[in-house]
Amino acid sequence: MAAAAAAAAAAVGGPQPPQAELPAPGPGLDKAATAAHLKAALSRPDNRAGAEELQALLERVLSAERPLAAAADGEEAAAAGGGGGAGAAEEEALEWCKCLLAGGGGYDEFCAAVRAYDPAALCGLVWTANFVAYRCRTCGISPCMSLCAECFHQGDHTGHDFNMFRSQAGGACDCGDSNVMRESGFCKRHQIKSSSNIPCVPKDLLMMSEFVLPRFIFCLIQYLREGYNEPAADVPSEKDLNKVLQLLEPQISFLEDLTKMGGAMRSVLTQVLTNQQNYKDLTSGLGENACAKKSHEKYLIALKSSGLTYPEDKLVYGIQEPSAGTSTLAVQGFSGATGTLGQLDSSDEEDQDGSQGLGKRKRVKLSSSTKDQSIMDVLKHKSFLEELLFWTIKYEFPQKMVTFLLNMLPDQEYKVAFTKTFVQHYAFIMKTLKKSHESDTMSNRIVHISVQLFSNEELARQVTEECQLLDIMVTVLLYMMESCLIKSELQDEENSLHVVVNCGEALLKNNTYWPLVSDFINILSHQSVAKRFLEDHGLLVTWMNFVSFFQGMNLNKRELNEHVEFESQTYYAAFAAELEACAQPMWGLLSHCKVRETQEYTRNVVRYCLEALQDWFDAINFVDEPAPNQVTFHLPLHRYYAMFLSKAVKCQELDLDSVLPDQEMLMKLMIHPLQIQASLAEIHSNMWVRNGLQIKGQAMTYVQSHFCNSMIDPDIYLLQVCASRLDPDYFISSVFERFKVVDLLTMASQHQNTVLDAEHERSMLEGALTFLVILLSLRLHLGMSDDEILRAEMVAQLCMNDRTHSSLLDLIPENPNPKSGIIPGSYSFESVLSAVADFKAPVFEPGGSMQQGMYTPKAEVWDQEFDPVMVILRTVYRRDVQSAMDRYTAFLKQSGKFPGNPWPPYKKRTPLHPSYKGLMRLLHCKTLHIVLFTLLYKILMDHQNLSEHVLCMVLYLIELGLENSTEEESDEEVSVCGPERCHDSWFPGSNLVSNMRHFINYVRVRVPETAPEVKRDSPASTSSDSLSSLQNSGTAQVFSLVAERRKKFQEIINRSSSEANQVVRPKTSSKWSAPGSAPQLTTAILEIKESILSLLIKLHHKLSGKQNSYYPPWLDDIEILIQPEIPKYNHGDGITAVERILLKAALQSRMNKRIIEEICRKVTPPVPPKKITAAEKKTLDKEERRQKARERQQKLLAEFASRQKSFMETAMDVDSPENDIPMEITTAEPQVSEAVYDCVICGQSGPSSEDRPTGLVVLLQASSVLGQCRDNIEPKKLPITEEEQIYPWDTCAAVHDVRLSLLQRYFKDSSCLLAVSIGWEGGVYVQTCGHTLHIDCHKSYMESLRNDQVLQGFSVDKGEFTCPLCRQFANSVLPCYPGSNVESNLWQRPSNKSIQDLIKEVEELQGRPGAFPVSISSETNLSKEMESVMKDIKNTTQKKYRDYSKTPGSPDNDFLFMYSVARTNLELELIHRGGNLCSGGASTAGKRSCLNQLFHVLALHMRLYSIDSEYNPWRKLTQLVEEVNSQQGNEEQQPEVPILYHDVTSLLLIQILMMPQPLRKDHFTCIVKVLFTLLYTQALVALSVKCSEEDRSAWKHTGALKKNTCDTEKSYEVLLSFVISELSKGKLYHEEGTQESAMVSPISWSPESMEKYLQDFCLPFLRITSLLQHHLFGEDLPSCQEEEEFSVLSSCLGLLPTFYQTEHPFISASCLDWPVPAFDIISQWCFEINSFTERHAEQGKALLIQEARWKLPHLLQLPENYNTIFQYYHRKTCSVCTKVPKDPAVCLVCGTFVCLKGLCCKQQSYCECVLHSQNCGAGTGIFLLINASVIIIIRGHRFCLWGSVYLDAHGEEDRDLRRGKPLYICKERYKVLEQQWISHTFDHINKRWGPHYNGL
Repeated sequence: MAAAAAAAAAAVGGPQPPQAELPAPGPGLDKAATAAHLKAALSRPDNRAGAEELQALLERVLSAERPLAAAADGEEAAAAGGGGGAGAAEEEALEWCKCLLAGGGGYDEFCAAVRAYDPAALCGLVWTANFVAYRCRTCGISPCMSLCAECFHQGDHTGHDFNMFRSQAGGACDCGDSNVMRESGFCKRHQIKSSSNIPCVPKDLLMMSEFVLPRFIFCLIQYLREGYNEPAADVPSEKDLNKVLQLLEPQISFLEDLTKMGGAMRSVLTQVLTNQQNYKDLTSGLGENACAKKSHEKYLIALKSSGLTYPEDKLVYGIQEPSAGTSTLAVQGFSGATGTLGQLDSSDEEDQDGSQGLGKRKRVKLSSSTKDQSIMDVLKHKSFLEELLFWTIKYEFPQKMVTFLLNMLPDQEYKVAFTKTFVQHYAFIMKTLKKSHESDTMSNRIVHISVQLFSNEELARQVTEECQLLDIMVTVLLYMMESCLIKSELQDEENSLHVVVNCGEALLKNNTYWPLVSDFINILSHQSVAKRFLEDHGLLVTWMNFVSFFQGMNLNKRELNEHVEFESQTYYAAFAAELEACAQPMWGLLSHCKVRETQEYTRNVVRYCLEALQDWFDAINFVDEPAPNQVTFHLPLHRYYAMFLSKAVKCQELDLDSVLPDQEMLMKLMIHPLQIQASLAEIHSNMWVRNGLQIKGQAMTYVQSHFCNSMIDPDIYLLQVCASRLDPDYFISSVFERFKVVDLLTMASQHQNTVLDAEHERSMLEGALTFLVILLSLRLHLGMSDDEILRAEMVAQLCMNDRTHSSLLDLIPENPNPKSGIIPGSYSFESVLSAVADFKAPVFEPGGSMQQGMYTPKAEVWDQEFDPVMVILRTVYRRDVQSAMDRYTAFLKQSGKFPGNPWPPYKKRTPLHPSYKGLMRLLHCKTLHIVLFTLLYKILMDHQNLSEHVLCMVLYLIELGLENSTEEESDEEVSVCGPERCHDSWFPGSNLVSNMRHFINYVRVRVPETAPEVKRDSPASTSSDSLSSLQNSGTAQVFSLVAERRKKFQEIINRSSSEANQVVRPKTSSKWSAPGSAPQLTTAILEIKESILSLLIKLHHKLSGKQNSYYPPWLDDIEILIQPEIPKYNHGDGITAVERILLKAALQSRMNKRIIEEICRKVTPPVPPKKITAAEKKTLDKEERRQKARERQQKLLAEFASRQKSFMETAMDVDSPENDIPMEITTAEPQVSEAVYDCVICGQSGPSSEDRPTGLVVLLQASSVLGQCRDNIEPKKLPITEEEQIYPWDTCAAVHDVRLSLLQRYFKDSSCLLAVSIGWEGGVYVQTCGHTLHIDCHKSYMESLRNDQVLQGFSVDKGEFTCPLCRQFANSVLPCYPGSNVESNLWQRPSNKSIQDLIKEVEELQGRPGAFPVSISSETNLSKEMESVMKDIKNTTQKKYRDYSKTPGSPDNDFLFMYSVARTNLELELIHRGGNLCSGGASTAGKRSCLNQLFHVLALHMRLYSIDSEYNPWRKLTQLVEEVNSQQGNEEQQPEVPILYHDVTSLLLIQILMMPQPLRKDHFTCIVKVLFTLLYTQALVALSVKCSEEDRSAWKHTGALKKNTCDTEKSYEVLLSFVISELSKGKLYHEEGTQESAMVSPISWSPESMEKYLQDFCLPFLRITSLLQHHLFGEDLPSCQEEEEFSVLSSCLGLLPTFYQTEHPFISASCLDWPVPAFDIISQWCFEINSFTERHAEQGKALLIQEARWKLPHLLQLPENYNTIFQYYHRKTCSVCTKVPKDPAVCLVCGTFVCLKGLCCKQQSYCECVLHSQNCGAGTGIFLLINASVIIIIRGHRFCLWGSVYLDAHGEEDRDLRRGKPLYICKERYKVLEQQWISHTFDHINKRWGPHYNGL
């Protein structure tokens, strides 16, 4: 390979070939030939000549592509002129490179050849943001592990804890990398370690690459150098950089393609990128090449301007050269390198060159004390890779470059080199990031790279050791934060020396630091790295310095006067910063301190932490009093200290005292965390309300699940540690002083509080007591195991509310370090969950909201584990505590355990860890006992500002004390000798058990002079003997908590013999002086004569409201004392609590037991009678008043409800006014009663008149549901592969369309439009909520809506509104036809006329256009309204669904449209009833139906278009036509549609709507009978065509024989044989040929099967007709079995003669009633068909009416697992623009793939989904959004999110696939969706609609 170096030298120093354009002729041949020739030359042993030739060529080729140089020199003209040429030249250059690499062969073959040598052990696929990848926690070693979809699906992850995610920053696939994941999870491709069986790469294959690539990469670098212009204001102009990058796109892509050729090519690239000699020769900028020189200068300028020095000093750096020797030197193999160097022009130049190359990668030793600036400032590049990375950073990480650099990572050698280079540039990267404008994008790209490098423990360890990664990181972190420090104002504003970060700075607000921090957390998760960190004292000191920047940041000062003007929202930045920059690294370090051997580490951290804390206290000038009215929630140093202590005791068996500081330090340590707890209480008491909402936000964030275990938990733990080591009296008095309730704790009934307003006193007192309860009963860090903690957390969350699985995962504070084992979703989480909770499957209320699957606590959890303390600690909102108590109450009521209002239950605690036993001394200190005694007394005496909550907490504390009484009490306790303190006069000892029975007779109190106590005491104090007796009985002195605390503090300080003696106590402001100093206080002495026990017993009486209610239970049942755990005391209210405490007190000492009995023996006198009675009277009065008010309210509500009910009933009866009248009229005289309607707007009732018509509230909507019916029961499946496609040929709509267009081809247009119905697609469906209103009322209602600006999701301009009564969506009003019900009854009388008479009547009535009452033809309000509603109906659907005529605008169109509206509504109602009428009765659909009114409106309009009587099909049905010739006469005119091709149901509707309304029943029956004959004949014809030739001749024969028997017209055999013989005259049966007969299945027809066929053929008509009859005449539908549906319906319709009930086998033919002789009319009908088939036999057959085969419509069937849909569709390209859409969606009705909001597919401002909803569903679309798993409904101009039909294993939706868990179809939900689609109730059921402005 000597030649490469020679070539390089030639390039630098050799003569420059002229930079001419390449020879133009035949470049293809030319290149290949040249390449082959060069390859051959280079393969010779002496390849000097070849090398030079190649170099010359490359120089020429690659210099040609330099358009940037021109632009850079300001020669814009040249650039503009040569613009086209430049691009072409670049392509040309790339072509040359490809040719040369391939050495004359084809480039593609070359690629394939190289790929064959790929040892693919790693996947290494690199992806960018938004790519869908997978993460499997079961297989991952590193938490950052990720897999591409392909590797994931190829591997076996069944039963694993995995999820799919959208990549935020990009990533790479780790499959095959055993450092990051377990091998069991590798996919099939990467399981085999394949390096062994891959053959060795032949030398000549990649030889050319080794020559060409260095030049190519150098060219790229020169390009980057030239393109970069250092901007003036240090802000790179985005535009220029992007321009350069665009030009470079093809080059970088070329490199990227090379990396994808596999391992062989990657190793060549690695060689090139890391070879230092190549780099030195090509880039040093020496030699004669001006371009190279210039480029080198630009490089130096770029370095300088980046604030980096280019080291020139030989000596300093030369020495270090060997130490950084990379492995690349050894591999370079330039054996002759030194020899060839002689070719340089002069040796001294070579020398110079060498000197520049000397300074190897600069390695910095951080001295332990100061941080070395050189980390930030020195860079030296030694290889292409290093300079490439440098430019990548300068250009702010272009995506393509990042991908190229990452694609190389599977090459192990490259990985190491690149990681070192990355670390070397680390400081520079962060500097660039700080300045960048696009810091978000840049952060993502940086992390994209770093996560690949630092997740690998082996690599991280190597870099830490060799490149001082930790030093670099900590230094850079410090450097970043130093730029935004401000002076701290905590404590001593003027003199504070402490600095903190300013949370308002962009760096913190925009989280710019997170790439750095996340890298740091990532490398600390590796044990080997973390150990180095914990052992390095210098690093620890620097780190604590860093943490102290956050100590006390974001200080809040309480606003006392004005409300704060500007609420800063920076607090979230502060919390995020502490969590990410301090807490997360802390958890990372803690995870490595799990065993005894790591004790040393903890000692180190604790030591430097305490030092930092001491420095902090000194810097802020803190002694013992915190400054008032300020609080910071950020004390990371305290929390580091606390968490390391906790770990030391829990896992490392360290002796706690050995790591604790002296008492004075402990006193200082506890102040700030305590201040936070007090401030929380203040914030919840609304004392900070002037600071705005954000302070509440801080209080919530502090306890919120993601923060609590890094904030409130360590704080409370630290306080517990302090409490266990400090003097308990001191601690307790500190608590009450911090909570500002000291003045409240007095026996006097009145007091003055200098620091707290009266209205806040109660909640602050509750806060203080609650805090004490939490402090004493929380065991999170004091002995609970991880599983117990998890269980407690889970129970607390579940007790507040039922939770979904994902919200539980979110709410339970995960142990923030991922390797701790309690990862959410890990085994213990699931097992604990199943132990404490029951799963409630998602339920569906039809029309209600859809529920998710929830977990709810098991009964035994409520019974034994409900822990109010934990709930209080973990609630963000105070209402959650109430919610937990309500749920607890409900449980107790339900299970019958306790009927009343229970108190929070007392829960047994886990035992304390021995190190913390001192905590319990708090419960046994006189100060607390005095407080408890005082509070009990005050509650008993009904002093103000005390609540049940206070009592509850007091009792809780007493009970805790009894549970944890330590020393066995001796009956006579000796008081401890020592300075006499004032509280010794209260209680003799400090044990609660004995203090409980100690009687206190008198108490001296300080009271305001106005207090009642003062006057009362005056007589007692006069007489001397009483005074002396007072003295003897031991008056308790005034007790001042504050004074006590001061004294203690002084003592402690004096005790510590350090320089603390010289500490000058700062003068305390008078505000904080002992609250005895207020002048107007005077001393009074109160007579008390109570002990805690006696107070408790009296309380029992007070709570129960009865005298002497307490009776010691052990007097009856001595067992209780032996077996104290009695379940009856577990749950209950205050009374139960008191009983429980007294029982425990009695158990613990005989004395107490005796005293309790004594107290109970004395009949207790009522406690001060005056007070109690007044108070009781008050409460009694209150109760009575409440009771009365409640009753009044009940009465009112009931009245209102009944009114509403009657209103609804009348309103709902409207839909068919005839219903009210019984069908059989019994009396002769007619009862005249008009239908009465209630108007829901004005509330008046009355008939609908022509002047003031009433209307039904209706919703008109276009519908294509009918068109979606198919002929098979199985619904179609949603396509999930390319092969599966859905073609809509077999839908009902398609079949009808084909039929109509066929008819229109051969027959007269106007006649065609009467032979079919339209409206299968885009038909108008009318539904009502059943409420009526006056039309004029409705108009004014619409006006008011129009003026109302706040519109709720509907458009008034389009006539939309909501029903004023039931708020259902509607868009029109259907006028009710005026008329009395009598008419209809008269019409319904059965008549005895013969069918012939009736036929004549029908014909006459149809011919008479003026048959309507005269008034209607003139303009009345009613007719106007009918016209306008008809307009509405027409406008509901699109024009294309109305106009089928060949002559647009012809009246036949309207005619067809109108009777089709009736058809659509009848057919849809049939579908709602399940497709048949077996169920009978009025269904729900019937309730909604307004067909009666609709018929009136349609009939009115149909009569305007009278049919020419000649064409009236009625004639053809009922008369024999004589002259046959007329048909033949007009050949040129198209004939009419033969009657047998007519759709009978359409005929029925035409006939009925042409009749004057209301219709008579016998006319209706007559029409039905006549049409049935036609229908039956059609059935026979269809049957005859269906069967084979032999069958036909057989039937013809048998039928002919029976013809002579009686009643031939009612025998199907005879009729069939006649039909066959008639049709045989034409060509209908001909032309069958072979292919036809093969198609017809050879069914053997039995009489039964023929009968069934005929019945099935006629059934659809009978169903529609029966429905119509039900609506027009109000007759009930009978219910029946499916097999007898035909007979029941036909008798209901009057087709069956009445005598016909007897015969056993039912024959359909018996329903026939021929108006004219059957054979004559049949032959007439058949003749029409024969004459048509003469010419068009094929079509003649196709047009025959077939049996109806439509099944109910269904949505597409979806696959079980959502992943199958997702994987196919999320990468599917759009058919319009062939790109992958951003929001793909798929239509669930027809399976079409559409782009949601895709602009590419927009047509005339309609986006694709909206367009599709109009084409597929006539305005209704149901789309599944692929990337979100939710369903979106489009209805007209509105849309709504419907929800998801895919739920995860826990019954939850996963909108937007955020959690990425596997989702499974929820069949019930899908049914609900389908139901809403079929019943057209989307508008009613879904409430949240919005306009889509055609943009979906």
